[in-house]
Amino acid sequence: MDLASLLGLLTAVLSIIIALTLEGNKLSALINIPAMLIILGGTIGATVFSLPWKQVGKAPGLLLKAFQSQPRHAGELIEILVELAETARREGLLALESRAQNLEDNLLRQGIGFAVDGIDPEEIKRILEEDIFLRQQELKKGAAIFEIAGGYAPTMGIIGTVIGLVHVLSNISDTTKLAGAIAVAFLATLYGIATANIFWLPIASKLKSQAEEQALMDHLVLEGILAIVQGKNPRLIRRELEILAGIAVFEEAKGL
Repeated sequence: MDLASLLGLLTAVLSIIIALTLEGNKLSALINIPAMLIILGGTIGATVFSLPWKQVGKAPGLLLKAFQSQPRHAGELIEILVELAETARREGLLALESRAQNLEDNLLRQGIGFAVDGIDPEEIKRILEEDIFLRQQELKKGAAIFEIAGGYAPTMGIIGTVIGLVHVLSNISDTTKLAGAIAVAFLATLYGIATANIFWLPIASKLKSQAEEQALMDHLVLEGILAIVQGKNPRLIRRELEILAGIAVFEEAKGL
């Protein structure tokens, strides 16, 4: 669980609730079940209608992914690649065959398999780059689901408010209650804007950020495997991968 994501969401929600209560509003007055149904149902329905079911069906898993921390950091991956390079340099590429079965990352496992099979480095590069591209496309499509939902939510809020106002104005019997009824109708707009900006759109941004992190990890794997196939010195491989990951620059900056 990524505690930062959970903390950010809770902070945003609590800030809005506390601010409204400080203005003298009761929490019970901020709850409007019909408006919630319009916002959530309308947003989800419009999003499902906008996209192929195959893509929308991945939304629950992507939602969980947005609250998960990155399973592996660049430094850890570099250590694995350098260790593989040392084994290959000491015992040959065939010695990596048994190690490949225990690797968690599919791209790394596939690349090591290609290296062991003696496939040409240019061909390995082409295949892995295609896999990286396809993986990035999938991640971007996932983020697009929540971006679309974030676009529909405020509009659904306006629709909910209009429905509420129509109901209020068509049933005016006690004008003293008119202001309160109108205020309740505008809760739909609040729900729409709030869900878009503290839930749907932040999730889309989080998935995009994770896609960028994944792209870096994938390129580290690609460059590491090509370096292993070329028989480069493990120390040189470490240095090149650290530069690619920006680790070396960061460490030097900390030492200043």
